[in-house]
Amino acid sequence: MPALQVGRKAPGFTLPTTDGEELSLQEALARGPVVLAFMKISCPVCQYAFPFFERLYQANRNGRLTVFGISQNDEDGTEQFMRTFGVTFPVLLDDPETYPVSNAYGITNVPTMFLIAPDGTIELASVGWNKKDVEAVSRRLAHDGMPPASVFHPGEHVVDSKAG
Repeated sequence: MPALQVGRKAPGFTLPTTDGEELSLQEALARGPVVLAFMKISCPVCQYAFPFFERLYQANRNGRLTVFGISQNDEDGTEQFMRTFGVTFPVLLDDPETYPVSNAYGITNVPTMFLIAPDGTIELASVGWNKKDVEAVSRRLAHDGMPPASVFHPGEHVVDSKAG
């Protein structure tokens, strides 16, 4: 269970991307909701979950959603992970020596995903892989009477949950 629970304010941060750009949570929240997904490159559950997080990102690209991965690894390893698992959303680099952002969010296991409302309130906190939580994010992002974006393909076998 993450230390930061639903209803709490998400700690602000600015971190570098693998491209050397600096991105901040505050700037992203000004555009709309944000999904944060913490990961380690050697984590098999992260390797399973991140392609689905990519689908969530792609399904909502034209909306207001920002998706940030937050890697607990160095730039080279993170870039390799992104290529291997087809991740195109920005992955930010937490300091792999001190993990200031991971610690601020109380991360004890990865993947850990948060959905943060534009006002900075945590709306969903999920540790490990949980299909229902990804579906809940998709439902939350549906707007103007549109159905939620489909993250899972018909007939595709997707496990309900995996511990992080």
